[in-house]
Amino acid sequence: MARVSRQHSRQHSGKQTHPVDELLPLPKLTLYGFQHILAFYAAAVIVPVLLGNALGLSREELVYLINADLLTCGIASIIQALGVWKVGARLPLVQGVTFTAVSPMVAIGIGAGGGTAGLLVVYGAVITAGIATFLFAPFFGKLVKYFPPVVIGTILTIIGMTLIPVGLQDAAGGAHLMGQPEYGSGKNLAYALGTLLLVLAVVRVGRPFLSSLAVLIALVVGTAVAWLFGDAHFGAVNDADWFGVSTPFHYGMPKFELLPIIAMAVVMLITMVETTGDVYAIGEITRKKVDSDTVTRALRADGVATVLGGVLNSFPYVAFAENIGLVRMSRVMSRFVVVAAGVFMIVLGLLPKAGSLVAAVPHPVLGGAAIAMFGMVATVGIQILGKVDLREERNALILAVSLGAALLPTTVTPFFDRMPDDVRAVLDSGITLGGLTAIVLNLFFNAFSRRKAMEIDWDDYESDGTPPPPVGAATH
Repeated sequence: MARVSRQHSRQHSGKQTHPVDELLPLPKLTLYGFQHILAFYAAAVIVPVLLGNALGLSREELVYLINADLLTCGIASIIQALGVWKVGARLPLVQGVTFTAVSPMVAIGIGAGGGTAGLLVVYGAVITAGIATFLFAPFFGKLVKYFPPVVIGTILTIIGMTLIPVGLQDAAGGAHLMGQPEYGSGKNLAYALGTLLLVLAVVRVGRPFLSSLAVLIALVVGTAVAWLFGDAHFGAVNDADWFGVSTPFHYGMPKFELLPIIAMAVVMLITMVETTGDVYAIGEITRKKVDSDTVTRALRADGVATVLGGVLNSFPYVAFAENIGLVRMSRVMSRFVVVAAGVFMIVLGLLPKAGSLVAAVPHPVLGGAAIAMFGMVATVGIQILGKVDLREERNALILAVSLGAALLPTTVTPFFDRMPDDVRAVLDSGITLGGLTAIVLNLFFNAFSRRKAMEIDWDDYESDGTPPPPVGAATH
């Protein structure tokens, strides 16, 4: 191990290619990229499903929204990972529709009459908010000094804590089964536990290359076992079309109304905080220096992707924390893997049959793998919090109160039911409420009191030889 570390340290100090910028062979790009797709798919399509059902769209319209979402996800992920001009963080960040926008979009759509008429008002707000995000990105990027490790670590821990219940719901059979006898059945939990144990076993006994594919292997094996027992169904593949293209403004020209635009702008401001945390998380994992310029480029990519979403019949986009957990588990740091995943997403968006095949992964199987991946997001947050002196009362209070605020929306739902719709749409999210609490408390305790907050020492990262070894390098 020492030999590999010293060798890699020499390579890194000699300005050799950083693992983030390493272009892997095509077979590895294909496998690792497809692994991101399987880990990403369920969370990627849930937003159009929720919104479409809430607005009363037909099944055909719902399928169209899903395909449009996947197509835009692919384009957005390529822009974020590959980088175009001053747009894109050039880090292994997958782009997906933000959950923060679900409640506001449902409220906007229903308020506009529901159906496709509601979608037009939603798209007008989405496009405007995307433009505002792009323009505001440089100013927000300069605010990164107000995101010390205590804030970033707290936000990432909250994101992980918020995502883990989603994985657990899938492990029980999926949120759509809640209230039914099948939800939480022994069979579903067995599939989830078996998938999770297979992930752990492959990581424990597999060679580095196999370990990096642990999630993919577990999902494929878990789906195959479920199919043998009659619990994985591929009938939807036969019913799906072979080819479908999402045309711009499919439902008509967007409608621009002031209040929906303001609500969506607030949502994008919140997603800027989330993306900032995700950028720092991926920098922590890959040991790639993150600065205000990196954050600005990532936020510009969010803005461009959100505008594309409004044009191509999709929704607001954000760096997806779910796939950050996969990067942490697989130790595959190459941003070109995300580019490959983006190509796969575009194909899935153009080939409904291919998308239906990926969608056939049973919820319990996906949930078993998601528990590990989502937990890894929280682990990265805890790792960053390890740099913070939590014996200092102010830092401890920032963490403690923020964690409490993050749990409020899921534990005391009647409190939010009594709020005005516009306020509830913004605050009824653990990530949003906990993240904003951490930021405000840090300003109160550190920034406004002129106390110097500790920053992440990226120079120390780059000089101590700690960047992870290239894929396939010996680790024992």
